[in-house]
Amino acid sequence: MMNSWVNSAEVLGSDLPLELSGTGNRRALLMDALREAVRSGRLAPGARLPPYRSLAADLGLARNTVADAYAELVAEGWLAARQGSGTRVAERAVPVTPAHRPRTPERAARPVHDLVQGQPDPSVFPRTAWVASARRALAAAPDDAFGPGDPHGRPELRRALAGYLARVRGVRAAPDRIVVCSGAAHGLRLLAEVVGGPWAAEEYGLPFHRALLASHGVGTRPLGVDADGARVDGLTRRDRAVLLTPAHQFPTGGPLHPGRRAAVVDWARATGGLVVEDDYDGEFRYDRQPVGAVQGLDPEHVVLVGSVSKSLSPTLRIGWMVLPQRLVGPVVTAKGEREQFSSATEQLTLADFVASGAYDRQVRRMRQRHRRRRDQLVAALERRAPHVRVTGIAAGLHAVLELPPGTERSAVRAAAWQGLAVEGLADYLHPGAGPGGEPRDGLVIGYATPAEYAYPEALEALCRALPPG
Repeated sequence: MMNSWVNSAEVLGSDLPLELSGTGNRRALLMDALREAVRSGRLAPGARLPPYRSLAADLGLARNTVADAYAELVAEGWLAARQGSGTRVAERAVPVTPAHRPRTPERAARPVHDLVQGQPDPSVFPRTAWVASARRALAAAPDDAFGPGDPHGRPELRRALAGYLARVRGVRAAPDRIVVCSGAAHGLRLLAEVVGGPWAAEEYGLPFHRALLASHGVGTRPLGVDADGARVDGLTRRDRAVLLTPAHQFPTGGPLHPGRRAAVVDWARATGGLVVEDDYDGEFRYDRQPVGAVQGLDPEHVVLVGSVSKSLSPTLRIGWMVLPQRLVGPVVTAKGEREQFSSATEQLTLADFVASGAYDRQVRRMRQRHRRRRDQLVAALERRAPHVRVTGIAAGLHAVLELPPGTERSAVRAAAWQGLAVEGLADYLHPGAGPGGEPRDGLVIGYATPAEYAYPEALEALCRALPPG
């Protein structure tokens, strides 16, 4: 394409000739032409560029090609995008040439704001209440608490968890069905060893969990995910287990539809399969009371896996599995003769923390805080980027921002340029997932980690990084 012109005098102040000479990738040619226009002074700092739809029509290019070129140049620092004022040449005295850019801006040293999902703000750990529970627990601890640990976990903690999970999550289990572990990952390792494979898993999920299962010889097969959660109609008799996040699908954000909850239990009963319910943030629902755990529908075919990593801190390394009776013995055997993973004193402290009501108070406090954070995110997008939609229910510690097709990678780069640590939705897609129609582009935004004073600035930086509407 030679000698193409953008006739946008009302936007640029004069006709701007853009020559896309040569052959090759049209996005790269357009980016080179725009960089040269800035270098030569034909595009002055602050000059407004045409909307990407208009430029695409004038140049005969696909809209996504122009939108992606704009977003990449925003990430590189040549352009600046702000909702309501369009895309403009960045305000700077000297253009930043590629030689001066970091070689991998998405891995820039030490981001200013951390918006990676799944990490609570460490400053809100309830230090005073935890210390009080530790003092009471240690003072009342029996002598055997300081000997070799029972691989089941401390009975005090298992009793406290049985009561709490029944009351808050609708779990049906006696303390002897609960086995303490060091977190969800540890629980999955033990289940992989005991149950074997293959497993089915949601097509969007933690790559770490899939890799962990694979390292124990358990392959995973992806199940499609839509607004109603996992497509459990894809389960077969060959699947030994299915790994689900029913309360709040991770990371896309929808709950498992009631019909699908019943269907997955029917599958487990009919085939002898196992439903592994990762209840990673089931307590944090903001628009209504949390939906009860699937485990409550059939305790003999569902394992509920939980931990305190979201509600308290991942450093405590305390989790639990609520198991069918037939799996308790094999799981304890796989764990070993002695407790090697979770400190007995921390288990006793958590037992007191739950029994005293301090855990409920902490969850309520965090629920209010996370709800406020999510509301702030939604409000900032409505004000600055109304074309970007927040998907899923109001729950958890993260949200997914739905982006125009083809803009995810450039948005991640633009976020890094703005000093943000964020992740793209594609990072969580199962490598075996099929095309499934249109690609789903999005950003996974963790809103729990930033300190209170820094959060508004983080949202401003996020809005600057989003592709223009």
